[in-house]
Amino acid sequence: MSVKKETYSQAMERLEKIVRQIDNNELEIDVLAEKIKEANEIIAFCTEKLTKADREVEKLLHEKLQSKE
Repeated sequence: MSVKKETYSQAMERLEKIVRQIDNNELEIDVLAEKIKEANEIIAFCTEKLTKADREVEKLLHEKLQSKE
């Protein structure tokens, strides 16, 4: 599944699954590096989503304050 087409919630679910697998020692060493890389990609995707949402909220708040002046 492409990270780009996922929602934030779907990406977080995948990340939580990977973390659980790592915590429970469910992954073989050969797969571990691949899963860590995947987790890093998911983290980057989620960080980007949160940053974009934060910017949008800041912009809306700024516009609202400007309209009151």
